[in-house]
Amino acid sequence: MKLTTVYDNEVYPEASATGLTSEWGFSCLIKVSGERILFDTGGDGSILLRNMERLEIDPEDLATIVLSHEHWDHTGGLSDLLRTNRDAEVYLLASFSEPFKNKIKNPVIEVQEPAKICDRIYTAGELGTSIKEQSLVLETKSGTVVVTGCAHPGIGAIMDAASGFGKICGIIGGFHGFSDYHLLNGVKFLSPCHCTQHLSEIASGFPDAYRKNGVGRVFTFE
Repeated sequence: MKLTTVYDNEVYPEASATGLTSEWGFSCLIKVSGERILFDTGGDGSILLRNMERLEIDPEDLATIVLSHEHWDHTGGLSDLLRTNRDAEVYLLASFSEPFKNKIKNPVIEVQEPAKICDRIYTAGELGTSIKEQSLVLETKSGTVVVTGCAHPGIGAIMDAASGFGKICGIIGGFHGFSDYHLLNGVKFLSPCHCTQHLSEIASGFPDAYRKNGVGRVFTFE
């Protein structure tokens, strides 16, 4: 299983690809068992598609697109992306607005409960109150890896939901204003990015677990 950050506020300084662009938002690609799943689409379709090209990711190869929540910096690239791929299934929350849903002509799966997306990849289901959000859960040999969009429901709530799939060994994505650092004790792999307000505190508090993220960063899991 391989996860590549495609869209983020920063470019990973050691990325092997050149010409990558940073912008506020988030998107990552997960490859597993021949499937290609894109989680979120960033805020700008032209940047998303350009970064995908630089990273040698063909939009037409995507089988599934998962949207964590409806905010523009996670869904803004969707319309441009769907012009290049009219077959990919789009997983979004049932609580997304009807105007948003009606714009999508691709097959749509509305998410409320935890569910399997494909081999070793699950949605944790709809979480949160004022801002509802879904996160991904990846099954690896080392344990469960959680991938978040912005973590509006709170990292604690997301971890509670994801722990039903197995012991959490890693968290990747936006942590928003999370500061209950004790919840991260025992998590072996932490790669906060995008909207994470206390990134430096997480990096310094968990130096053995922290991994810098950014566009072009690649993580491999067995």
